[in-house]
Amino acid sequence: MRDACLCLHVQRAARALARHFDEVLRPLELTQGQFSLLTSLNRPEPPSIGSVAALLAMDRTTLTANLKPLERRGLVKVSVDKTDKRSRRLVITAAGRALVSKAFPVWKRAHAETERLIIGISPDAMRTALRALS
Repeated sequence: MRDACLCLHVQRAARALARHFDEVLRPLELTQGQFSLLTSLNRPEPPSIGSVAALLAMDRTTLTANLKPLERRGLVKVSVDKTDKRSRRLVITAAGRALVSKAFPVWKRAHAETERLIIGISPDAMRTALRALS
């Protein structure tokens, strides 16, 4: 089972990738999870908590907990939806956008390095296979 289990190999790869991206983003005081969260908010219209949770494959409670440090740093603001007062929208602040702009070149270099490590399958084919699993 150890050699054949897709779940085990995907989890190991995910942890290794997360550690690598955490390391390269550390000088910007960001984790890869925070970077992914911030980039998911970088849209023309502020998304709902539910849509971001779905995109990041997180439950709403986990997403809310992950938002707290970004809110404290002034990178994200949670606002009431204008059309549905029960819903919340996630707004990336100017400081959040500036940090994403600084972090993007760091992420891009690390991402290119990671893609070069993939052997036997194109990165696009790998992304397609992973999307099929998620």
